[in-house]
Amino acid sequence: MPADPVPDSQVLDTLKSTFGFTSFRPLQADIIRSVLGGQDVFVLMPTGGGKSLCYQLPALLLDGMTVVVSPLIALMKDQVDALQALGVKATFINSSLDPAETNRRLAAVARRAVKLLYVAPERLVTASFLQLLSSVRVAFFAIDEAHCISEWGHDFRPEYRLLNRLREAFPDASFGAFTATATRRVQADIKAQLSLQKAASFLGSYNRANLFYEVRPKSSAYRQLVGYLNGRRQASGIIYCQARAETERLSERLRSDGFNAAAYHAGLENDERRQRQEAFKKDNVRIMVATIAFGLGIDKPDVRFVVHYDLPKSLEGYYQEGGRAGRDGDPSDCILFYSYGDLIKYRRFIDEKPSEKEREIAHQQLRQMADWARSTECRRRSLLAYFDETLEGHPHPCCDNCRMPSKELDYTEPAKMLLSCAKRTGEQFGTGHLIDVLRGSRSQRVLSLGHDRLTVYGIGRGRSRTEWEFIVRELLRRGYARQREEEFNALKVTEMGGAVLFKGQQVLLAAPSEDEALPTGPAALRLDLFEELRAIRKNLADDLSLPPYVIFHDKTLRQMAETLPTSRAQLLRIEGVGQQKAMSYGNLFLDAIVEYVRRTGAEPTPMFKPVGAPSRRVGLTPTMRQTLDRFNEGQTPAEIAAGRGLALSTIEGHLAEALEEGEPLAIERLVSEDKVRTIGLAIAEVGADALKPIIEHLGEGYTYGEVRIVRAFLNQGQARPDQTQVYAKSPA
Repeated sequence: MPADPVPDSQVLDTLKSTFGFTSFRPLQADIIRSVLGGQDVFVLMPTGGGKSLCYQLPALLLDGMTVVVSPLIALMKDQVDALQALGVKATFINSSLDPAETNRRLAAVARRAVKLLYVAPERLVTASFLQLLSSVRVAFFAIDEAHCISEWGHDFRPEYRLLNRLREAFPDASFGAFTATATRRVQADIKAQLSLQKAASFLGSYNRANLFYEVRPKSSAYRQLVGYLNGRRQASGIIYCQARAETERLSERLRSDGFNAAAYHAGLENDERRQRQEAFKKDNVRIMVATIAFGLGIDKPDVRFVVHYDLPKSLEGYYQEGGRAGRDGDPSDCILFYSYGDLIKYRRFIDEKPSEKEREIAHQQLRQMADWARSTECRRRSLLAYFDETLEGHPHPCCDNCRMPSKELDYTEPAKMLLSCAKRTGEQFGTGHLIDVLRGSRSQRVLSLGHDRLTVYGIGRGRSRTEWEFIVRELLRRGYARQREEEFNALKVTEMGGAVLFKGQQVLLAAPSEDEALPTGPAALRLDLFEELRAIRKNLADDLSLPPYVIFHDKTLRQMAETLPTSRAQLLRIEGVGQQKAMSYGNLFLDAIVEYVRRTGAEPTPMFKPVGAPSRRVGLTPTMRQTLDRFNEGQTPAEIAAGRGLALSTIEGHLAEALEEGEPLAIERLVSEDKVRTIGLAIAEVGADALKPIIEHLGEGYTYGEVRIVRAFLNQGQARPDQTQVYAKSPA
């Protein structure tokens, strides 16, 4: 136990400076305080909930080393790679290392040069390893995948039962058990085996709100699978099969149909498995067709779908395997193909087990799995009920059983406009430029390329940039177009897209829901910049032999594309950007953003603050404060400008900054109510990224100063409901 409590301010500073976050997820802060206080903990938190931070962050502040016990070689490497990229002194020791490298790492542990050590349970309990650990100070043992200790769990591992020896060997260390799946029975077993009866228990929700559950009949399964994958060729996904041979057959068939797929199973040589796993993590393989030997500990956050081609053996296993989708919190799919034949096959396998108790447990688990697959109730509700959790309600359909048919609209004409624009510009440009051409932008790039002289120039003025971005996203997802990463994400028209252009094929797209609609206003995502940042990340990751998500998660890149940081200080306010990453990689991304701003005229977000973070007001400068004081004394902007010898535009800029800083201003003294509404409607139509398109949309009678003031007024949320209803779907 540390001599003095670690101040909360130091914990938060470490969270931001090392991990790049400004706030904790649910339960994390309380768990971390308990660990720092020397208390044992039991933590049940769903995949993607942030369990690893609960032992990684305390490890940096505890006096001594933290030992993470894990059965997963892949997880060890992933987490150590990510920690080392953050500047943390972390390492792992497992069977993947040659003897010389193992000895080098053991020596580093012996000289106390390691703060976080990952090790498998078999090695940990050997006499020689325990002797090494006894020579250094071990402050905390984190037992990851703790459900493996219980024979009632879905992944029982006998070697985990040996971990109770650590209590006697290290009486001064505290212990923590961490798992994503454990019924009440399994929880009790874990606590008993690790002597955690007095531990502080933290039970998170099993509800993964971003996952959509669907069960499909296993008839024409391959045709159904290909239909689903066609619109997701650039997405990462896992397809689970029960047999090794089936993974090979299915992956080969997918490759012959043009999908970037590979097989993974325990029958492959170690080097081959490792290579394929790395290819998947680095986005060199998009679809992994695998047995359940794949995925445990794969820390890849952007897996967009998990398909079970065969019936899983238990609901716990299904929950954990499906939970490998959407660890970053973005919408993802869990699809199960079910047939009665799978059920019969597994029953035969179970009957061959030698132990009556094993057969009893396995039959019970399989029966629960089949009941869930056949159920007509909400799948999320029944899955949570298995883990003794009640779903109070959810606003949107979350599974095939509660999904309402979505209304489809005819988007054939705008689809033809976009695809034709791609063709007429030589299929050499990204989506942002194509939208600029369609909407008649007078940007330097459009004019210098002569694209203002194309027949498609300006034909899409009637649709907002936001709607065009939705159309692009859906056309890509459904396979009418694709992007070439090696050509800076240039949009290419596929055979399906050609049928729309030349054969009269209709394009029906589901109308975007409120949740799906892209944001508008200052925080709108610029898809072209986002893809450019992803390409930079991929090249950098390849150079460093790291998975792209170790550099930055997609969420971090999205926030860069939304807010346009142009300085190191602004970049550090992005969630997921810490000091080490900003120093190591920041300039590459900042240079791209600065060039994008120069090329497109987009404006960086005023008084930049990260989405979802508390306001970080930096205050008005003295000259801005003087302008504000004179305005509040009753002077008009023109009078202030004359009295101070400044340009009127400068004074209007000061007042806009004051609004953005939250200062209450009587806007009716600056812009009439009618103009506020008209400018607000224009901002909703064309977006708030830059002032010039708004002015062009409004026509004569409006000034840049008025537009900037109204934009600041609406963005800061001071408008009345009737003035801001055009922003009803904008993010807070």
